[in-house]
Amino acid sequence: MARPRILSRLRGAGTESAEAPRPVGLRRPSPSALRRERKLLAKLREQRLRDLGGLLLEMYRRGTFREELLSEQCADLVAVETRLGEIDTMLSTPRRHVPRCSCGAPIPAGARFCAICGKPVGAPRPAQSSAGEETVVEPPPRAGETEA
Repeated sequence: MARPRILSRLRGAGTESAEAPRPVGLRRPSPSALRRERKLLAKLREQRLRDLGGLLLEMYRRGTFREELLSEQCADLVAVETRLGEIDTMLSTPRRHVPRCSCGAPIPAGARFCAICGKPVGAPRPAQSSAGEETVVEPPPRAGETEA
């Protein structure tokens, strides 16, 4: 009887349905979910290392080595360590800041109005001075006119 792979159980790949699988969005998991998964995988890694060491010791004592069993155990361990590395990379990379409207809705790139409240969005307007000063721009003097 074949042993199910641990990563397929963790990712839920063992469940098969009659329907075609739906495409999964590329949304990044929250940092707390990643930290929980990392904690579980770290415990699993330590358990797999202990099991692998015990298996190797027992094979040495009996004088028989089953290379396929050892390579299968090592492959599982490498898969767990690979996923741990991916999670560490995701946790160390800063999340991209998404601009938001005053109502709290995210603003997609290139949007001119908020999709939720309809307010116009765009480049931030320059702040006006609080002193109430006004800048007056005078047109240049026309040719032939003299300044008095």
